[in-house]
Amino acid sequence: MSKLDGFIEAHGLWTDEQKQAAKEVLAVVGEKGLRCVRVSVADPQGKLRSKTLMPEPFQSALKNGIEFTSAQYGFDSAEGIAYNPFVDGGSLGMSEMAGFANVILVPDPLTFRALPWSPGTGWVLGDMYFRDGRPVSFDARHKLKAALAELEREKYRLVTGLEIEFYVTRVLDPKLAPADMGGLGMPPTPPVVEAMARGYSYQVEDNLDRVDAFICTLADHCVALKIPLRTMENEMGPGQLEFTFDVQSGLQTADTMALFRSMVKQVAARMGLHATFMTRPGLPNYVASGWHLHQSLATMDGKNAFTSEPGSGELLSEVGRYYAGGLLEHAVAASVFTTPTVNGYKRRKPNSLAPDRATWGYDNRAAMIRVQGMPEESTSHIENRIGEPGANPYLYLASQVFSGLDGMRRRIDPGPLETSPYAATHRPLLPTNLMEALEALKTSAFFRKQFGDTFIDWLVGMKQSEVNRFLAAEPEWHLTPDDVTDWEHREYFTRY
Repeated sequence: MSKLDGFIEAHGLWTDEQKQAAKEVLAVVGEKGLRCVRVSVADPQGKLRSKTLMPEPFQSALKNGIEFTSAQYGFDSAEGIAYNPFVDGGSLGMSEMAGFANVILVPDPLTFRALPWSPGTGWVLGDMYFRDGRPVSFDARHKLKAALAELEREKYRLVTGLEIEFYVTRVLDPKLAPADMGGLGMPPTPPVVEAMARGYSYQVEDNLDRVDAFICTLADHCVALKIPLRTMENEMGPGQLEFTFDVQSGLQTADTMALFRSMVKQVAARMGLHATFMTRPGLPNYVASGWHLHQSLATMDGKNAFTSEPGSGELLSEVGRYYAGGLLEHAVAASVFTTPTVNGYKRRKPNSLAPDRATWGYDNRAAMIRVQGMPEESTSHIENRIGEPGANPYLYLASQVFSGLDGMRRRIDPGPLETSPYAATHRPLLPTNLMEALEALKTSAFFRKQFGDTFIDWLVGMKQSEVNRFLAAEPEWHLTPDDVTDWEHREYFTRY
């Protein structure tokens, strides 16, 4: 008998819904004759790491979980070792983290899919636990679950919609020679690529048609995966695309983002293409991509809590206004969650369709918070335009929930809507680089209370490792801060 036998049941890790879903998943594996199942988890950067299990071990995993290394919690964005695991407490003051010890990855059967681009392969997302059944302190999916649980205690549920921009390019040279492989703390040499379509032709149908085979393949896969794809469009840059998705619950949205990004990169590679969610690639004439997060709250009976009262003439209800007030109040300190890479801050400049300060406005793309909908409209909501497409979706959403809840509890008034957001000098400037953002998070009593000192100190240390490598490689970056450095392109172009 395995020492983990019955781990999931023994620690009460699944709801009745998950238990029923596990039975259905096993039936699907048998009926479809799946040859293997990938069990995946989002790492600190939001990228998926996984083990591929044969059907019999997968059946066991639905009772016991699987052994999975904790190493990812010691690696920064390029597998640089941010925390030495071979000292007492793994440099984190926790005996469970010493020596890259194993933790237990528990599949969530509600996330199970059969991958349409890899026939015979199943996929399921999971959560990390210590051997005594406690959630791993650094698992971002657990943090989002905790935030959503706190929101539900206030009798609300999060409703979110994704709007994601990314680039797709054609690979000319994959750069797979041994000398191009890189190492720990040094990503591989980026591939040599060319654009699939010309840029600076926003929403031009001809350019969308040039990538038709690719986007239609993605659309078919989204349908097969039951990902609620709504629209696909040509964005501003060469080969830059935007996909939007219908509303889902908070956890579903984060899971969708993790799966979608992984799918796009894998499908692109199979077609001789390279897709990247790096904000601004280090290629001539490439503009920045963003991740706009649409948000509202639903009451427990399913009504939109952001819809204003009849006759009030307001665009949002009091709940909606206070929620927006919380997002604005904590936007500076939340920057590491919404924009976690050195490169992501290349978006934050005036007149760029991205926010440079904590503002809100009605249907205004210059504002950080864009209010959408009319008074009394059932679909009224807000769009936060601050995020980068490489952000960890669980931390991005958790930071929004915690911030919005604080606004509701303290009744934070967001002030008047701005008609010229870039000229709103009375509003706080957002951090202009990751170094500033780290200092804001490090000193944030609010986020320390919400996420815990252990988590914040760990995350700041992880990102500081990334920053230290950047500063060592590009000591004069500040002389031309708007330029994408060689270090950034190598660091993020293939990994994000």
